[in-house]
Amino acid sequence: MIDRRGLAGVTGAACSALAQFVLVVVVTRAFPASEAGAFFTATALVLMAAGIAKLDAGNGLIYFIARAKTYGYRGISGYIRAALVPCLIVASAAAAVLYPRLGPLAAIVPVMVVGDVLLAAGRGFGAMRPTVLLDGVLVPACQLVLVGAAALAGVAGWLPWAWGVPYLALMVLAGAGLRGRVPRTPYLPGTGRDLWRYTAPRSVAGAIQAVFQRVDIVIVAVLGGPAQAAVYTAATRFKVVGQLANQGLAQAVQARLVAALADGERGRARELYQAATIWLVLLTWPVWLAYAALAPWVLGLFGPSYDSAVPVALVLAGTMMVATACGMVDVVLTAAGHTGTSLLNLVAAVGCTLVLDVALIPDHGALGAVAGWSGGVLVKNLLPLWQLHRRYGLHPFGRHTLTALRGRGRAAAA
Repeated sequence: MIDRRGLAGVTGAACSALAQFVLVVVVTRAFPASEAGAFFTATALVLMAAGIAKLDAGNGLIYFIARAKTYGYRGISGYIRAALVPCLIVASAAAAVLYPRLGPLAAIVPVMVVGDVLLAAGRGFGAMRPTVLLDGVLVPACQLVLVGAAALAGVAGWLPWAWGVPYLALMVLAGAGLRGRVPRTPYLPGTGRDLWRYTAPRSVAGAIQAVFQRVDIVIVAVLGGPAQAAVYTAATRFKVVGQLANQGLAQAVQARLVAALADGERGRARELYQAATIWLVLLTWPVWLAYAALAPWVLGLFGPSYDSAVPVALVLAGTMMVATACGMVDVVLTAAGHTGTSLLNLVAAVGCTLVLDVALIPDHGALGAVAGWSGGVLVKNLLPLWQLHRRYGLHPFGRHTLTALRGRGRAAAA
């Protein structure tokens, strides 16, 4: 059953999704499509760079911290240092590469990476509140306020600063919150080797995942121009609902999945997976159905030039319904230790997306881009779903689905 940590993660994801949607509305209404598209492309590049530079160290920390509880978290401070240093080096290099194109905005990449790793370490100790409050509420709310101020002033050059500065506050507050949780213990030999032996395949997979989530916007900007990138970003903005809801649930149950699978408690792992899946479906399917039905009206919120993207919205809604019905398949796969398999799955998904994008975007613009993204999403979810069934007999729905539904019904009645 999903406890209040899961609900907190989903709540934070909902706040973030709403704030991001409103932010896109503000930008598209206040600035021409070409300027809005340039801004969306710049932020997509920063998010891709940060996603690559994270090296998936956060998930590695969650894995080791969750397992370390049995011996009093001995040596955990060493794991955190071993995770931070390589990430900071890669993030600084990425910032240097992006600086000629993005200017000072590139400097936010190391800040985002350090903040993400610190929040992940906190989740390893079972602390969801910092992630919910800082990443789910503080950052998107501050971005919305500052971007709104830039829109009122009519100065597009302020948008990158307004979007990037809140991550600095996240990093500082995440570090302060973690400080009291980490016991001061000596550095254990082999700590870095153990961490990166587990994390290395996921580092590559995390980089590919970061590219997969944002590359479509960049490709549309390159092949179709910034105006098409703005249309595509607006029409697909709701996909963040599924991504953040999945992320919120995953953050809440990941440590428990790792522990259950490490202890051989396959039944407990099945219960967590199926309960998370039904929650994901219940929370997101109404959004996708409503978006498909109201797409002409919703897209009109972005401006009169955006209502032509209704077919893009319909493809998005249908694809996300299939994806959420699979549950957090990749999280379960990596919690079981199959990081190499997860990497191959992501490579296949990104390859599918790139091939379809290059083939379809020049002639079909935003619609071609969403078709490419849809193909990649289906590969990314259906392939690990089959692997979990074959190796562990795990399914996204089963008798634990009914248990989770009854628990939801009792909660609603109360």
